[in-house]
Amino acid sequence: MSNKPNAREAIVDTASRLFFTQGYHATGLSQIIKDSDSPKGSLYYYFPHGKEELALTCINKTSEIVVRQLKQYVEKDVAVEKAVQNFILQMVRDAEESDYTGMVPFSFWVAVETSCISEELRKACQAVFMDWQDVILQRLLEEGTDAELAADKASVVVSLFEGALLQTLTCRSTGPLLAAAKMIPGLLG
Repeated sequence: MSNKPNAREAIVDTASRLFFTQGYHATGLSQIIKDSDSPKGSLYYYFPHGKEELALTCINKTSEIVVRQLKQYVEKDVAVEKAVQNFILQMVRDAEESDYTGMVPFSFWVAVETSCISEELRKACQAVFMDWQDVILQRLLEEGTDAELAADKASVVVSLFEGALLQTLTCRSTGPLLAAAKMIPGLLG
């Protein structure tokens, strides 16, 4: 049995990588087809509505991955601030292992670049941030934090790790992520 991804997976993986590294506007469907080694017809077969539908799929896949990773930390039997710190410290390791090239903040290409293109893409981006915040929010509520305060804290934490990741990649330094991890107990404690 082959480990080679099917054409749909190859298209989504390639499109995600290109959207993240080049941006939505600079990525053409022909490049996605070429780089994924997929027949032209397969892109239109799997994504009959074209680039926007493909971008929505990439957005949802990225969100699912981050939610799964975040939940792995937050659902452990440690305080929420320790769980979020560990999640951010994993970002530090990922940034170092990829030499600052293997990751891009979700907000960098998706929320900023695609929100003005389409209301559907904007709503999908909004849902992503809400899903990430919800993982943290639910844990804060379980720990007895007031609902309004928990929602504010969850929003700030997502903004913090997205912004710190952006600075880390721009400066090619883990300092901003390490500083974010250090500040988490003050925000969530």
